[in-house]
Amino acid sequence: MPTQTALLLIDVQVGLTSGAAPVYGAAEVLARIAELRARARAAGAPVLYMQDKDVGGVGSLAWQIDPAVAPADGELVLRKAWADSFYQTALHDELRARGVVHLVIAGLKSDACVFMTSTRAVALGYDVTLAADAHSTTDNDVIGAAQASAYINDLLYGFGAEDGFGQGQHCITVRPAAEIAFGAR
Repeated sequence: MPTQTALLLIDVQVGLTSGAAPVYGAAEVLARIAELRARARAAGAPVLYMQDKDVGGVGSLAWQIDPAVAPADGELVLRKAWADSFYQTALHDELRARGVVHLVIAGLKSDACVFMTSTRAVALGYDVTLAADAHSTTDNDVIGAAQASAYINDLLYGFGAEDGFGQGQHCITVRPAAEIAFGAR
């Protein structure tokens, strides 16, 4: 089975992309995610979605994946209840079954689900490319959304390479969505 790269889209749900409190730069982030998704599909790379049970409540309009980046028939959508997309989900098993060793990660929110899933992926033995401009969050009481996303990019760049967390074998790279390619590794 060939090893390959997969695109993992985290919580790109209507309740986070529009409505009362959308993430910072939602339209631009969705456009970059749509471009990543198109390139992944064209390369035959798996596209997988995580859907947070806490966004609007299961079945609500807010809970739905944003139509701008909706899954195609046959693309895997997994529900999760925690920030870590691997925790108590079938994600790891599904990735292994597809021969995936490298994840391109994009989605929402930068400082919670994107951060937790990216670091856990390294601990589980995946290499990760975080799409630097295809994730976002909302302002909080301490830091603005734009600064929070930039901080996550800086914090995660090289994570795992030399800190022992990825055992020096797996790490996170951070690059703009336009520079990310898909295919066998």
